[in-house]
Amino acid sequence: MALISRALISVSDKTNVVALAKGLRQQGVEILSTGGTASLLAAEGIEVTEVADYTGFQEMLDGRVKTLHPKIHGGILARRDSAEHMDAIRSAQIGQIDMVVVNLYPFVQTVARADCTLSDAIENIDIGGPAMVRSAAKNFQHVAVVTDPADYAAVLDELAANHGSLNTASCFRLAKKAFAHTAAYDGAIANYLTSRELDGHAEAFPAVLSLQFNRAEILRYGENPHQQAAFYRDQQSVPGSLAFYTQMQGKSLSYNNIGDADAAWECVKTFDAPACVIVKHANPCGVAVADDAHSAYRLALSTDSTSAFGGIIAFNCEVDARAADAVSSQFLEVLIAPAYTAEARAVLQHKPNVRVLLVPLSREGNTLEFKRVGGGLLVQTADQRNVSITDLRVVTNVQPTDAQLADLLFAWRVAKYVKSNAVVFAASGHTLGIGAGQMSRVDSTRIAVDKAGQAGLSLQGCAVASDAFFPFRDNLDVLAAAGAACVIQPGGSVRDEEVIAAANEHGIAMVFTGVRHFRH
Repeated sequence: MALISRALISVSDKTNVVALAKGLRQQGVEILSTGGTASLLAAEGIEVTEVADYTGFQEMLDGRVKTLHPKIHGGILARRDSAEHMDAIRSAQIGQIDMVVVNLYPFVQTVARADCTLSDAIENIDIGGPAMVRSAAKNFQHVAVVTDPADYAAVLDELAANHGSLNTASCFRLAKKAFAHTAAYDGAIANYLTSRELDGHAEAFPAVLSLQFNRAEILRYGENPHQQAAFYRDQQSVPGSLAFYTQMQGKSLSYNNIGDADAAWECVKTFDAPACVIVKHANPCGVAVADDAHSAYRLALSTDSTSAFGGIIAFNCEVDARAADAVSSQFLEVLIAPAYTAEARAVLQHKPNVRVLLVPLSREGNTLEFKRVGGGLLVQTADQRNVSITDLRVVTNVQPTDAQLADLLFAWRVAKYVKSNAVVFAASGHTLGIGAGQMSRVDSTRIAVDKAGQAGLSLQGCAVASDAFFPFRDNLDVLAAAGAACVIQPGGSVRDEEVIAAANEHGIAMVFTGVRHFRH
């Protein structure tokens, strides 16, 4: 147990600090503080002692030196169970400091500003704060360290229940959180500084990359039952990412559930109209936009109802009772949407094993993507490029109609989220056939045609998207024979002229985007 008689409070984020200080004073705790925090507490009528008055040493160097003093660190670091330590601080007339409440200069917020200079960043590197936090966390068996305002209420409750003491388990929990806090802080500084030069030049990627993720849950197993797994949330993730899900009902999410759900959510949230995306094994097997959730689902399901069995279904709009009833008629693992009506929730409760997720809708996404390889990590910026009509270049004799251009852009948007090699057939705002993940692009084309045939869907007059260029004319021959009327692809092959000639031969309109969307 750590008996709290004296606390040092020095915070940049002053959220709820007044309430904390008042609660500590009610417990008879003496409060030391610095600068703005001391002024705030005093203005609220809270008895507080300035650190400079306590140490007898005025802060200097524009506040760079104020808590770096033996009366501070000796009082924090002394082990209460060591007679030698206690004799040492007594002989030096150093009192115990039993609680440290510190959060650090706003470095991350400062460097996020567009006008932030290197000098601004340097001045927001905290020195005394991390030193106190680490000192207190190291001595957690005797000293409590609080770095998160979210912990203030629980700390006050425990002090009141334990006659002014915190148990060792609580102090250890707070210490672990404190070390993670300083690690994230130092990591942010390293990321910033190792991506910059003195002349102001900034690299896109730091020379040393530090990442911080918080474990959200331990999963039952990984991709396969013999693998262990956990799900971590990026501390820098933003609302609109799957990591912000709220599970409304259903069994625990599995490793594969989370991976597939992310693929579905990233795809569906790119559409403006009500949309539905059905995913199986990280690939869309049906995508549609319509006037409402139910219509979008029916159209998406029609692409490949066989693959949709046991899949993930995502909507970018509110799910009502009609849509909920429709999706409940099939076996699904996960349902994702930004909102559900009360009636929809009632329908879904009849499927208690279905994992129902609520995720805030936002266009925001990850800024960086990572892929682990043996002994290393591949890092790239996220593929956030979407093309518009003005980006397209018609390369064939036949010009696409306005309706065909809409179909082409829809198919192109879907192809971006299909594993390469990706070929997507679509018409009137919904997919007709999807070929994914093949070593040969013509095989993806054939699979897409075959899928449409199995679903009984006509490809006559449809649009086709390819995530990368067609390397040979054989793809054009296959899709033309299936009835496709127009094609969208990046272009850039050494055989572009051969492919364009094939399109002209078949009377097909073809546009180039100049943008590739590989997805491995």
